[in-house]
Amino acid sequence: MIIGQIKDGIVLDHITAGRGMEIYQILKLHNLDCTVAMIENAESEKMGSKDIIKVAKVIDLNFDILAYIDPGITVNIIQDGKLAKREHLTLPERIRGVIRCKNPRCITSTEQELVHEFRLTDPVNKVYRCIYCENVAPSIIK
Repeated sequence: MIIGQIKDGIVLDHITAGRGMEIYQILKLHNLDCTVAMIENAESEKMGSKDIIKVAKVIDLNFDILAYIDPGITVNIIQDGKLAKREHLTLPERIRGVIRCKNPRCITSTEQELVHEFRLTDPVNKVYRCIYCENVAPSIIK
C-alpha cells in the first residue's frame, strides 16, 4: 500500500496499534479541511505493529493530551516535504482542561469556571490525581 508523501503537515507516528482511531476522534481530525490518512497495524521493527496518522496541514496539537493517551507517540512536523521538527512525547506532569474530575464533592463540581487539572502522582502506573481533591483521574491510557 502506498500513502503519498505530504508537503506540509504533521505525522503522528508510533501510535500503539489500535489506538489511531481513538486519537483521530479525540483530536477531531474529521473537522479538518485537508487530507488525513490513517494507517492501522503498520509493520514496525520496534513495536511489532503500530498506527500512523498523516495530516496534510500544520495544525495546533495539544501534546499533553496526545502524551496522556499514548506516551510513545512521535510527532513529526513536515515543511516543504522535509522533516522540520520531531517531538518524542512523554507523560506530562500536569494535565489541564483535558479530563474531568468525577468526584461529586470536588470543588470543580460546584465552581464551574475552575479548570480541571490533574498531576502525575505515579509515573510507573500512569496515575493522575485531581489537584483539588486528590481523586484518581479516569484512565484512558491502555
